[in-house]
Amino acid sequence: MANTYSQIYIQFVFAVQGRQNLIRKNFKDELYKYISGIARNKKQKLLAINGMPDHVHLFVGLNPDVHISNLIKDIKSNSSRFINEKGFVKGKFQWQEGFGAFSYSHSHIDRVVKYIINQETHHKKRSFREEYLGLLEKFNVEYNPKYLFEFYEDLYTAPTP
Repeated sequence: MANTYSQIYIQFVFAVQGRQNLIRKNFKDELYKYISGIARNKKQKLLAINGMPDHVHLFVGLNPDVHISNLIKDIKSNSSRFINEKGFVKGKFQWQEGFGAFSYSHSHIDRVVKYIINQETHHKKRSFREEYLGLLEKFNVEYNPKYLFEFYEDLYTAPTP
């Protein structure tokens, strides 16, 4: 778009269907490279990608000519197909419906990138449920608990004192 300038930074969060721990270390890097390629092909600037075995965080400098829902739909459908074609998991892999999208200012880029890169450390203290509900509350996102991710007993809860 000529004479169009923007500064839009969005953190996306989406989960594995049924919140199963299917994103294994042996293929995680290959999956993240594949997702990075999808984002680049859609003319998006991927600032960070990481996650846990049951969910993924993407931090994107968003190109304003792309519809957010279409971008995530493409990322999720193509990466699901990639995982299935590669045979990374037994059975059929798929992402859960929906996603979270949270906007940040330019001054928060470094902090959000560090947060995403340090997911493993972060989830030693907070479960995915706590993390996701915390993001919804921090950003004042109205939600119906009926339509949240299917939360099962979290394996990443902090130890009780």
